[in-house]
Amino acid sequence: MKNSLLLILFLIPICLFSQKKSQTKVLISTYLGNEKRNFYGNEAPEKLNLKWKFYLGKGLSFAYGYDKEWVGAGWTGQPLVIKEKGKIYLIQGSFDYHLRKIDAETGTEVWKYKFDDILKGTGTIWFNKKEKSKENQFVVLQGSRFGFGNKQSDKIIASFRGVSMNTGKELWRMNTKRTVCYSRDVDGSALVINDTAYLALENAIFTVFDPDFNNQKMLDGILQPNIYNEVDYYHISDTIIHGTNIECESSPTLLGNRIYTNAGVGKVFGYNIKTQKLDWIFDIGADLNGSSPATFDDCLLIPVEKDYIEGRGGVLKLNPARAPEKAVDWYFPVENKDWFHWKGGIVGSVAVNDATFLKGFPRIAAFIDAAGFLYVVDQVKLDGDKKELAWDNKTQYPVPVCYLKKEVGPTIATPIIVGNKLVVPLDKGLQLYEFDKDMNFKLLDEIPNLQIDATPVVWDGKLYIASLDGYLYCFGN
Repeated sequence: MKNSLLLILFLIPICLFSQKKSQTKVLISTYLGNEKRNFYGNEAPEKLNLKWKFYLGKGLSFAYGYDKEWVGAGWTGQPLVIKEKGKIYLIQGSFDYHLRKIDAETGTEVWKYKFDDILKGTGTIWFNKKEKSKENQFVVLQGSRFGFGNKQSDKIIASFRGVSMNTGKELWRMNTKRTVCYSRDVDGSALVINDTAYLALENAIFTVFDPDFNNQKMLDGILQPNIYNEVDYYHISDTIIHGTNIECESSPTLLGNRIYTNAGVGKVFGYNIKTQKLDWIFDIGADLNGSSPATFDDCLLIPVEKDYIEGRGGVLKLNPARAPEKAVDWYFPVENKDWFHWKGGIVGSVAVNDATFLKGFPRIAAFIDAAGFLYVVDQVKLDGDKKELAWDNKTQYPVPVCYLKKEVGPTIATPIIVGNKLVVPLDKGLQLYEFDKDMNFKLLDEIPNLQIDATPVVWDGKLYIASLDGYLYCFGN
């Protein structure tokens, strides 16, 4: 009896350890890491040596007035990162219509699920703590384009879906309703708070819904999530200037009791999760496609495109604790230059070093404009009394200190900052920088001739990035 008791006592910690080890941990759960859109991984590599590459394939999609072949993965295309039984896995969408689970150590496919069109956006992983089945406890909320061969006038466009992270099986579909917007795609990454999801679909309807497949309802012939609330992120008068280009492509950011979304009509909308109403709106007028990180001092950094405005695009720091007319802290304008169908400004998102901040370093923000310049600026410190004209070409605002302006080539991609490393994805390559407390930047490594629109992610000294050459890459020391 005594020996049996000793054996049981010996086995208890082993069982607890095994149980803990078998638990699934979501490390990067959504685009730009978390609800603040400011976390990109725990450790960046020192070198960009190729570890493996996985071919993502290609697919046809209707864009710019014709059927176009899309290869690999692009904007925003950031891998999600999970840990299961001590192993790292990635969730990656691609242009061959598939969402995949990939072994991050070997670059081998675990499962794939097929949509009706290419996947441009990044998914969101939600843990359903009410779900008893282990197979369906983790759900990937993923969007796609509206469906190759479909018509915008079709009654059902199921461009947003819930997929089991463990099995790759479909759990539900959501119909992206037709509005005056030209698009019924879904590019943004949902924000999930407890058991409620929030996302402005590309049709410009901010949708609040239940992502639990157990609460689905049969609607229009498909099982759909229960919708709690819908708010139009446009007014019909917006079409006077923007036409049907009023889509919402950004991912929402949580700050305090509000969820903020950059909308195609040129407004930053603040949805109050307590009152379930819009109670804060900042009007810029530009086409806003990038997502905004919440900063350490509870502000938002808004990437501003050149389209539809008189002045220059750039980056705007807003403090939404103040009324909209008093919310501007600073504005950093960039150079105007047409590139493809963009008029200039910042198409991608802004990166900050807050989540992996190192003591003694300044709080910084990094971004790349369509004119081809990489910028690193201080989040707080202003450049003396210097002021610049804002997006309206009339108002003047303070300007932050600029630590780096370097010509790297035009891009719509988003850089990331982890510790004292800066990873820069480009239309013509991939660059890795290291910087010190005095903001001296050193190029550690680069991969030339690699066309990238997607956002990278790092974990445990490895960097994962999708490319327009068809491959998902893993680089490391």
